[in-house]
Amino acid sequence: DYFAPMVVEEPSVVAAASNAAKIMRVGGGFDAEADEPLMISQVHLDEVQDPRGAKERIEKYRSELLKVANEAVPGLVRRGGGARDIEVRDLGDGIVVVHILVDCRDAMGANLVNTVAERLAKPLAELSGGNIGLRILSNLSDRRCVRIRVHIPLEALACEGFRAEEVRDGIVRASRFAEYDPYRASTHNKGIFNGIDAVVVATGNDWRAVEAGAHAYAARNGRYEPLCVWRKSEDGGLSGYLEMPLAVGIVGGPTRVHRAARFALESTGVESAQELAMLIACVGMASNFAALRALAT
Repeated sequence: DYFAPMVVEEPSVVAAASNAAKIMRVGGGFDAEADEPLMISQVHLDEVQDPRGAKERIEKYRSELLKVANEAVPGLVRRGGGARDIEVRDLGDGIVVVHILVDCRDAMGANLVNTVAERLAKPLAELSGGNIGLRILSNLSDRRCVRIRVHIPLEALACEGFRAEEVRDGIVRASRFAEYDPYRASTHNKGIFNGIDAVVVATGNDWRAVEAGAHAYAARNGRYEPLCVWRKSEDGGLSGYLEMPLAVGIVGGPTRVHRAARFALESTGVESAQELAMLIACVGMASNFAALRALAT
């Protein structure tokens, strides 16, 4: 069991998520997993005359560049993190962007990856023959995703005036609607963020960064899609699946100086940033279920 602190202007959001979690408990609760806490540090290079040659040269010196990157964040390296890999992307029109993948451990990681980008900008410009552009993290942290699954037995879905089958089928129809229509998907995902934002704010994390990354992820296939989908399960119940990037930390930032954020974070009982991300995503999934159940009934 986990306690999830929430900071939100709408009390019904807390009530709805709590009620949904109670229903989900009947099926065993949430099954959660999280990727390693890898963030993307971007170095933007323009006016690169030979993008293919630039990529080959940068990849040739990958080991040396990673060493330089890690020298910029010795504290992170001591905690078991650091730069892990380098990727080179040719965007066309003489623009090349280099991604340095940085394991941030229990930090959200923005300042760390920005430091890495600043340190590597000059050597990357020399290797590419281009000019230095932006040096900053990407909030599309798609190497740092969480995945949540839940199964709700049919008998747990019944509510006043509606048979369990009606509730299940209504939620599945609502999910399908969001999968076909970006106008609905936007509101569908807002229901997820009713829960996610509330816990992110309570624990002193950056809710704007989390939302920016998640909405970009929702549009990764060329159209805006729902982050959580629902289906009828083989046993006649309801199954849900949520996948999204979620970069949060339990060290540094406001949690270090803001007593309420520190208290909220400690109250969760989590011991890592990955564990906190999973807890936050579970609250988001519960909020989505609560919204769809209300609409379906």
